[in-house]
Amino acid sequence: MKLALRPDIERFIDEQVKSGRFPSPESVIEAAVADMRDDQLIELDDATVDAINEAEAQADRGEGEDLDTFRDRMRQRLNRG
Repeated sequence: MKLALRPDIERFIDEQVKSGRFPSPESVIEAAVADMRDDQLIELDDATVDAINEAEAQADRGEGEDLDTFRDRMRQRLNRG
């Protein structure tokens, strides 16, 4: 298979190979296609979608806590046990 890619995409692929992240241009393309395939396989059930929507609504209402506060609270909980 022969592909014609935009120059910016070719540069990105070349950069990935030169950085050592991938051994060849083909492996960059294979990884990208595998990621796309995996993304299509993920389907969330209604309960998960509802939970995500509720969490977003809580965050919008300011009901959440920032990561540092959560991390500190969890560390304290673990240290008591």
